[in-house]
Amino acid sequence: MNISNIDLLDQLKHTGKLWYLVDPYETVFEFPHQVPDYQQQVWLPFLVLIILEQIILLSKKKRFRLNDQVTSLSHWIFYETGRIFFRGAEYYAYIVIYERYRWWNLSWDSAWTWCITAVGVDFCYYWVHRSNHEVHFLWAQHQVHHSSEEFNLAVGLRQSVLQHWCNFMLYLPLALFIPPSHFIAHNQFNLIYQLWIHTTVIDDLGPLELIFNTPKHHRVHHGCNLYCLDKNYGGVLIIWDKLFGTFMKEKEKEKIIYGLVVSPQSFNPLYLIFYTIQLIRKSIQIPTFTNKLAVFWKGPSWFPGSPRLGLDECKINVTFRIKYDNYTSLWQNFYIIVHFCLILYHHLQIYDKTQDLRTVSSGFILINNLLALTVIGLLFDKSTYASIVEFVRCFVYLIFSTICNSINLYMCYGYVISSSLNVRNLDLRNVFSRVILPIKFFHVRLSYAYDLVNLFDPLLVIVRARRARVERASRTRVDPRPR
Repeated sequence: MNISNIDLLDQLKHTGKLWYLVDPYETVFEFPHQVPDYQQQVWLPFLVLIILEQIILLSKKKRFRLNDQVTSLSHWIFYETGRIFFRGAEYYAYIVIYERYRWWNLSWDSAWTWCITAVGVDFCYYWVHRSNHEVHFLWAQHQVHHSSEEFNLAVGLRQSVLQHWCNFMLYLPLALFIPPSHFIAHNQFNLIYQLWIHTTVIDDLGPLELIFNTPKHHRVHHGCNLYCLDKNYGGVLIIWDKLFGTFMKEKEKEKIIYGLVVSPQSFNPLYLIFYTIQLIRKSIQIPTFTNKLAVFWKGPSWFPGSPRLGLDECKINVTFRIKYDNYTSLWQNFYIIVHFCLILYHHLQIYDKTQDLRTVSSGFILINNLLALTVIGLLFDKSTYASIVEFVRCFVYLIFSTICNSINLYMCYGYVISSSLNVRNLDLRNVFSRVILPIKFFHVRLSYAYDLVNLFDPLLVIVRARRARVERASRTRVDPRPR
């Protein structure tokens, strides 16, 4: 994707896909490789919706939480990186089953095939989503989506990297009669529709509430109040929940508390993804081999002697919660925003189909992005390791990019200045003179980085001196009584 050549108006034309408003005859294809990447097409209009939602919430005196928003977007970058990197390889099993074992030959250019696929995919999604909540191993991947203590459009982007791979087998029965091109298109439409229902801005939608999944229904699903648990699994249609007994109305007199029953207390996307470690730990603690295995396929609330999904009286009923919200200073928020924009810039490059992701340079950029997002989470968590890890990351990035000639001078300065701000308690002159400059025998020309630090170091001295005066003033007690 050439960012400089993005046609903004053309991108906004795809907004209707967020509500499944598409022309059936324009979205049918004979072969799977002809199906466009619809998820990529809706990112810009959805970003506009996120901004509009935040403007409305700010007008209602709702505080904007940078840490939660960035964490949600970080998970989106994690998920999208995996999705683009594998280029739809998870569809391979579906295509093989259809070509070898299909029972019926539905016409690929028929509107009836389009409609049958839409309903079939949504029916399967209901069971996919329900299994994600009722099978502990699948919940270990899905819980990322519920980890936010907020409920806004950005939460819709919180997806696990591995979840799509774990769920795909439940869609395979459709391969017996639905053409792969139809399935690939509607699988995307189904997931895209579910983005806009993550909001508190939209209230009741009248008659639409009877058939479709709406923000009002989905708020219940994301609540950790006892009455909200394991309810409203539908994707596009809510009728499946009403048919199979998992529907629950929103209670107007009881405020919904969002997030997991036990809050993970972290903004680190890597930590939130690897809930599987806790699953294994629980399995180890459970006695007998049979029960150890049962931990994986029974519900998250199960324990020996209870039903498969656990007992409601043993579940935690969350009615009040103080949100996990560490304070971060203005300069640190600025630093995070700058580096997140750099990450986003690099991330957008992977949408270019002409780019070879198998090169060392592309692999390094992907790894650097994922590590940077992890460090941003550590900064929000006030981790003691965050600053030094971030400095090392920036340092390695500068060296590698200089060797590969893949960075311009302005981006280099941006990395040096921002990393200097982040580790302002270190003696940067010594770091650059004793660590970076001796690498000249590798033909790494970073002398301009040293010159930049020479210019920037007096400012750091002023910042440190001012910070020291503020700390001394805060420790000084002034006696108001006259002497």
